[in-house]
Parts: sequence; C-alpha cells; structure tokens
Amino acid sequence: MATSTTYGAREHARAQEGTRSDTMPVLPASDWPAPPDGVAPADLVWAETVAGGGYTHKVLARGTELRLTDLAGDACAHLLLYVAGRPWERLNVADTVKVLWNAYLGEGHLLLSDQGRVLASVVTDTSGRHDTVCGTSTLRRNTERYGDGTPHGPAPAGRELFTLAAAKHGLERRDLPPSISFFQGVRVGPDGGLTFTGSAGAGASVTLRAEMPLTVLIANTAHPIDPRPAYTCTPMEVLAWRARPTGPGDPLWQASPEGRRAFLNTAEVTR
Repeated sequence: MATSTTYGAREHARAQEGTRSDTMPVLPASDWPAPPDGVAPADLVWAETVAGGGYTHKVLARGTELRLTDLAGDACAHLLLYVAGRPWERLNVADTVKVLWNAYLGEGHLLLSDQGRVLASVVTDTSGRHDTVCGTSTLRRNTERYGDGTPHGPAPAGRELFTLAAAKHGLERRDLPPSISFFQGVRVGPDGGLTFTGSAGAGASVTLRAEMPLTVLIANTAHPIDPRPAYTCTPMEVLAWRARPTGPGDPLWQASPEGRRAFLNTAEVTR
C-alpha cells in the first residue's frame, strides 16, 4: 500500500488496527490472557511485556500490587518511584538501605522516600537477585562498552530511557535519583568490592505493593556492571492489579521500629 500521500499513509495506518506485537501494552488490561492466581481480570490495571532495552511507566493508585517477571532469565528492571501528584517526594535508595539496615532487598522490605515514608513494600520475591548499590547505566558508559547508549540504538542506557519515561510525567533529567535494580544481583565484599551475581533464571518474579499513589518508571536494560561483553537484556512482564495498602494490623507494620515509624509517617499523609 502506497504511503507517499496523506491518504495512503492513513489507509496504511488504519490497516494496522488490531495488530499486536509481543511487546506492547494490552488495552484494556483485563484482556490479558493469564491473570495471576486469585486476581479477577477486571482488577488488572496494567499488563504488558517490556522488551529488553525498553521502558515503561504508569501512575498507580495506593494499594495497587505490581508484579514484575523475568521471562527469559536476563531482564533487569531498573525502578524509580515518585508520589503521584507531588513528585518532589521520591524513592531514596540510601534511606531505603539505611533504615532497613540491609542493602539486599527481599520479601517484607520497604522502599522509602526521601521523607521517611513507605512508597512500596515487597510482597513476594522469588528472585533474590537485586541491587541497591550500582544504579542504572549511562550514555557514556554504554557508549564505551557497547559503542552506543542512545535510547533507540542497539544498547540503550537506563538513564536515557528514564529520561524519556520521566518526560511523559512532566519530569526532567534532574529529577532522576539513583534507582533500584531487580533480577540482576550484586554483592558487596568485605573490601567494598562489587561482585555481579547475575539472575535467578527465567520465571523469577517480584511483587510490590504501592503504599502511596505512585508514578512508576521502569527501564529494562543491561546491568551497568554485567561483565558479559555483549549487551544482554531479555523481555520482562509487567502486571498490576487493584488491591489494598498495608494496614495498621498488618505484621509488616510491627516488623521493626524503623518500619513502624515509616508507616506512621505514611499514614499521616494518606488517611
């Protein structure tokens, strides 16, 4: 079909209606063919597969649960969180590990804002290979390692993809703090050296619960200290559904004095 004229281009574009690729959001999300166990299709609010080297973003209501799945074993979900509607409150990785007394994320851990509130809690984790130390990759580093780090090139850098995702929510490059990475682990040695431990394999997943209304940015890119010479990143599944935030009677509130204070800080602005 000729696309050299406006009419031809319009007919060509309309002929693509209904075409689906493997990596695009499913709309409505309730059309996703395999909802998680116990989740009604009508409760799904986000469903897509993000390609390796791709990014995605969404605003989620408080209480929403978000499950990320490493489909083929080499996804790397770099994550940033902002309080929806007032993005100056955002994920603070340093406070997250400091308040938890633990740099290795897992089930029951809290992701904190720079104001000591709980942005999200980790509901389940079958990976155990995450990183709070290295942040994401940069244009300069990917260009040095792979010859290109531009967002639409063969080896997109995480920070470049975050910049695109942030712009969709009125945020700029200066609004990008250090991120957390899921599915590619890093361990810190006694001498402070970093060891890349890679992934837990295909099918690993982590589920987060939004404890505040959140703007979520995700860049699925190769980890910055992945030692493999080739840019390696595979698709990731993203599903989110309506649920409830952690309440005062939840054991997570009482798990530690620091966590209890963080939930009290959160309740002050959400009740």
